[in-house]
Parts: sequence; C-alpha cells; structure tokens
Amino acid sequence: MNPRLAIALPLLLGGGAWLGQAYGARHAALWLIGAALGAALLHARFGFTAAYRRLLLERRGVGLRAQLLLIALCTAAFLPLLAADAGMRGFVFPVGVALLVGAFLFGVGMQLGGGCGSGTLYAVGGGVPRMGITLAAFVGGATLAAWQFEFWVAWPAWGAVSLPGVVGVPAALAGSLAVLGALWWASLAWEKTRHTNVQSIPWSGGHVWRGPWPLGWGAVVLAGLSVLTLWVAGRPWAITAAFPLWGSHAVAALGWDDPSFWPFWEEPTRVEAWLRPVFADRITVMDLGLTVGAMVAAGLAGRAGWRWPRGGEVLASLLGGVLLGVGAVLASGCNISAFLGGVASGSLHGWVWIGPALLGNWVGAWLRPAFRLE
Repeated sequence: MNPRLAIALPLLLGGGAWLGQAYGARHAALWLIGAALGAALLHARFGFTAAYRRLLLERRGVGLRAQLLLIALCTAAFLPLLAADAGMRGFVFPVGVALLVGAFLFGVGMQLGGGCGSGTLYAVGGGVPRMGITLAAFVGGATLAAWQFEFWVAWPAWGAVSLPGVVGVPAALAGSLAVLGALWWASLAWEKTRHTNVQSIPWSGGHVWRGPWPLGWGAVVLAGLSVLTLWVAGRPWAITAAFPLWGSHAVAALGWDDPSFWPFWEEPTRVEAWLRPVFADRITVMDLGLTVGAMVAAGLAGRAGWRWPRGGEVLASLLGGVLLGVGAVLASGCNISAFLGGVASGSLHGWVWIGPALLGNWVGAWLRPAFRLE
C-alpha cells in the first residue's frame, strides 16, 4: 500500500468516527464531505490560481470556463433552496473598501503563494511541502488581520445586497446565469485573439478512484458536493474563516496575547466560534477533512516523492501566504466563499470580489519571476 494511503485511510475513518461520537452525525458527515471535496479537487486538478494565470498570461480560458460551469450549477441549485428557507442561509456580505482591498491582496497572494484557500489545502494533502509554508503564513496573515480588526473595520462600506431580495429569485437566477454566460463568451473571444484553436472543457478519460479526472467531472462533482454542504451545514462551502480561529488559538496557547479581548472575536457572528472547542467549528472540520481526502486521493493515484522548495519559493510562499490571509479576512472569504458562495447565494459582493481579485492575480503573476517561480 502507498505510504500516504496507509496514513490517510486511518485518519479519514478514525477522524469521522471520533467526530461523530464527540460532536454528532452532522460533524462526521461534514468531515466526509470535506474529504470528498479534497479528493475531487486533487483528481481533477481543479484550481483557481493556475486557471487565472493561464487566462491572464496565455489567454487560455478553459480553467475559467470550468469555474463558470461550477458556479452556474451551484447558483441554479442554491437560489431556489435558499428561497425555500429550510434552515439554510447564503453568504451575503457587505461591499466596501475592505472587500476591494482584500480581494486584490488575495489575488496577489494566490500567484505568489501558489494557491488559494482550497488549492493550498489540497496541495498540502497531496504532499507539496511548499504549500505547507503557504498554509502556515496564510493562517498567520488571517490572524494578523483579526488582531488589526479595528484598523480596517471602519473603512467605508455600502452594505450587503441580496439580488433575490431586490429583484426576486427568478430574475436574480436568470440574470446571474446570463452574466455567467457572457463571461463564458468573453473568455472564448479573449482566447481567440491569440490562438486559432479554443480549448474545450474535457469530459472523457480518467479513472474514478485513481484519477486523473477530466476537468468537467471535477466541476460537476464539486457542484454536487457544494449543494450537499449547503444542505448539511446550513450554509455554503467555506474555507478561510477557520484560519484566524486556528491562529488566534495558537496565540493564546503560546501566551502572546488573549484574543478573547480582540474586537474581532467580540463580534456576535464570531464569538460563539471562539468560545467553543476548535473541532466544534464546522469549517475547521471540513478544511481538515479536505486535506485528508486529498491525501487519500494522492495515495490512490500512487503519487510518491516530494520536491523541497527552493529559496525563492520559500520567500514567495511566506509573502503570498500572509497576503492570502489578510486578504481573505478583509474580503470576507476567498474564491470558494466569496466568489462561488457569494454569487451562488445571489450576493452582489461575490460579483464585485472577482474584479480586484483578477487584478491582484495579474500583479502577482507579473511578480512571480522575481522569486524565480515557473
């Protein structure tokens, strides 16, 4: 048996059993859903960072179109479910300066750190040492932003806007799908300006257990698991909200400060997460499950051997990770919770997020050669 698989399978099964006993069936289910998400991300090599880089530098938009397919499927399912008000809530957050600055910083961090929230976690599970550095710096940056909450929380903001609340669910759904379709067409037109052939999303080939999966499989499976997450957790898939929690508990454990008195954790929406055990946090459970699921998938794929990062990669991971963490907290999320979760929930902030995030990705891609990144 592959060594990774020998470690990951007991973690997967034992973790689910322990969570079910300690916190209930919902936690165990979210652990397994997170593991399935990690396996799907790794097998399909589904990511945002490389897709944006190829779009901006090579004018290849197939990765973006796979994201648009994922978002369209989630939006078509989320909006009717959320309108039914069956104990589920969407991600509807304010639009303001913090969102714009945070999304831009996050975009820069993606290209320097080598991944976004989901990409970092599944790469760690897949055995990429460099991404462990990015993750540690990611948590550090998120904790820094939480500590400095009073500095940026007063920046101008224009409130949260729910498109279904403004125009109704049918119009919001039709409008969202129309915009996603327009972005699909624009990516095709952008690709045609440089290439005579336009790449299609692949759908054939691959192996269910060993991978790799075609990109189309990845988009459909991730959409299904996102809808399942909404139903089980009562809210969309999220990743980065757990990072300031982990970092703040580390600060308290090391005796550096008492985050209980940070205004960030005194907010009504966060105080409960801070006061409960870390493993009571459902986002933490899914994040760790995602990492273990990617480890299982890497073992099934027979991946072996690690390449340790070079000096420039280490520096890029440290800087990029901090920018990712700060950006995610300021912007109320990452590609998953802000872009995917926000748009699928009918929130204006999801559409606004992607603009400065793409600009940040362009700056980050331009900076990559300074760190000798490929």
